[in-house]
Amino acid sequence: MGMAGLSLSQLLRLEAKASAQGRSTPRPKSVIILWMRGGPSHLDMWDPKPDAPLEYRGEFKAVSTKVPGIQLTDLLPMSGRIMDKWSIIRSLHHDIPDHFKGDQVCFTGYPPGPDPEQNVMPSCGSIVARQLQHKNRKLPAYVVVRKMAAGMGSAYLGKSCDPFQTMADPNKDGPFRIPNFELPEAISLDRLGSRRSLLEGMDRLQRDMDQSGQMEAMDEFQQRAWDIVTSKAAREAFDFDAEPRSVRERYGLLPAFKVEEPDRFGVPANWGQRVLLARRLVEGGVRLVTVDMGNWDAHKAIFDELRRGFLPRWDRAYSALIEDLDQRGLLDSTMVIAWGEFGRTPRINTANAGRDHWSNVFSAAVAGGGIQGGRVVGSSDAKGESPDSNPKTPQDLLATLYRHLDVDTTVQYADHAGRPHPVLPSGSPIDELF
Repeated sequence: MGMAGLSLSQLLRLEAKASAQGRSTPRPKSVIILWMRGGPSHLDMWDPKPDAPLEYRGEFKAVSTKVPGIQLTDLLPMSGRIMDKWSIIRSLHHDIPDHFKGDQVCFTGYPPGPDPEQNVMPSCGSIVARQLQHKNRKLPAYVVVRKMAAGMGSAYLGKSCDPFQTMADPNKDGPFRIPNFELPEAISLDRLGSRRSLLEGMDRLQRDMDQSGQMEAMDEFQQRAWDIVTSKAAREAFDFDAEPRSVRERYGLLPAFKVEEPDRFGVPANWGQRVLLARRLVEGGVRLVTVDMGNWDAHKAIFDELRRGFLPRWDRAYSALIEDLDQRGLLDSTMVIAWGEFGRTPRINTANAGRDHWSNVFSAAVAGGGIQGGRVVGSSDAKGESPDSNPKTPQDLLATLYRHLDVDTTVQYADHAGRPHPVLPSGSPIDELF
């Protein structure tokens, strides 16, 4: 819409005409990654073990969902009511129970380098930006909402493939601001608000920059940033005022949750609004949006944290996103992947009433993009300690993501030393989901 200059009514008329003639306008395919950094507990969410000893099964009950045979913890009732729209992978595993290193594995498919906080290999989002950004230059192909984690960067693909990062206002439940670049001096979005002033401002800017030589000096990343910030499509995608209050409340407008321990992280008040922004961005045409949903690293008082804040808010935001995408006709074109870098130890650390890092087996929630709801792929053993059947790797899930977006995984990209590397070193799409 932004590129063609069409109004919504014009676009709908064209789509209706195409439909009447037996044609349809395919939506661009997108992915939303809800990144639950820190490691969500698989036993206390998506893979409960009601028959395990108490020191494993924890304090929550396992309850039935809309799909017979699939149980979730009792603190996810809204997710359970729409179990037919999403599925679970219960047999993910890798061998690196470290936050930064686990981030790298899950976002790149490669083991970490000497500094696990720095990408040695490009993230899945950067691969998407490299292959798909040229198809829509009015919006970034790759967006990170709120905060980047290790593994999300572009490595040797360069700055032009880094994510477009947003920051949520930390004090309120919205709106969102875009801090990773600034407009040139004396040019503001207010001046470029209407179509006429946009054209006039761009003409003036072009002349001024041509005379000073600045346009030639701009690198690709800066030019892309300028294209985005002056794009009507981008401004509309980030415009939360366009959302009805009822929709924002459905995703969650709640006061900030804080646990009693001063050194622990709380759930931010705008958690659900980050997820809503992701929906707006893919609706606008962004190809891959990663949403910071941390921090799930509950070494202490895990059941108190999950009960009082994390799980009720997760349940509301996740179920709202799946239902919203479905009702808007976006679920077929949008794959949603919710996971963290690992799970939590099956045996509870009784000294702290917490669970520690556990990468031997963990779970992910997946939906959309052709994934059939109401399925469980793989299983963990009776205590949730290791895969029991059909084990899967992070590389398998990344391969599934890439296939959905039509990313060519046979392409090899050269690193700074000129050595070529495939998009993925291993992994196959998880066909059981489809």
